[in-house]
Amino acid sequence: MGRRLVPITLDSLADLPLTCRSCVFWELDPVSGEAAVKAGVAGAEKESWISAVLLEWGSCGRIAYVDDVPAGFVLYAPPAYVPRALAFPTSPISPDAVQLMTSMVLPGFQGQGIGRTLVQAVAKDLVRRGFKAIEAFGDARWQQASCVLPADHLLAVGFKTVRTHPRYPRLRLEVRSAISWKGEMEVALERLLGAVQKEPTLRPL
Repeated sequence: MGRRLVPITLDSLADLPLTCRSCVFWELDPVSGEAAVKAGVAGAEKESWISAVLLEWGSCGRIAYVDDVPAGFVLYAPPAYVPRALAFPTSPISPDAVQLMTSMVLPGFQGQGIGRTLVQAVAKDLVRRGFKAIEAFGDARWQQASCVLPADHLLAVGFKTVRTHPRYPRLRLEVRSAISWKGEMEVALERLLGAVQKEPTLRPL
C-alpha cells in the first residue's frame, strides 16, 4: 500500500471533499463568509485564499494519499491569515504558534495512522520554519461534525488548554512533542480527525 503526502496547492485542492474545498469558515470573517456562501462564490474565495497564503507565507496544508486515492488532509496557517479566529472569545493565537484550522481522515482510511502522519508533517514543517507550537480553538460542547474540532479530542492527543472558556477554549501542542508521538496516540488522533464534515455551519460566535 503506497502512501504519500502532497502539499495543498491550487492543483491539489480539487482532491479535497467538495464541502471542504468550498468551505470558507476560517478563511473569511463571519460576515464575509456568509456573503460568499449566499453568493455562491465560496469555492472561488477558497482558491483565492490558498493562492495568497502560498505566495506570501508558503505551504499551508497537506493531503495524504493511499495508492493515489485522497485519504485525508490538514490545513493550517498563521493567525494573520485566519480572519475567523478573531471572532473567538479566546483569541488571539500565540505569536509563536500556527493555527490548526481543520483536518480530516476520510471514511475507509481511519485507524491507519493517517491522522498522526498529517499532524506530524505539520509539526516538522513548523519546526523548520521556526514556530514552537500548533494551537487550535476547541468546542467544549461539540455534538456533531463542524469546522471547530472537539476540545476533548484535542486534549486526548496531547493538546493543553492555554485559555479556558466554557465553549471555545484555546489549546496548544508543542511541535517537538508531536514529532515524537508514539503509537499510543494514534487511536485518539483518529477519533479526532475521523468525523466527516457535513455542510459547514457558518454561524456567529
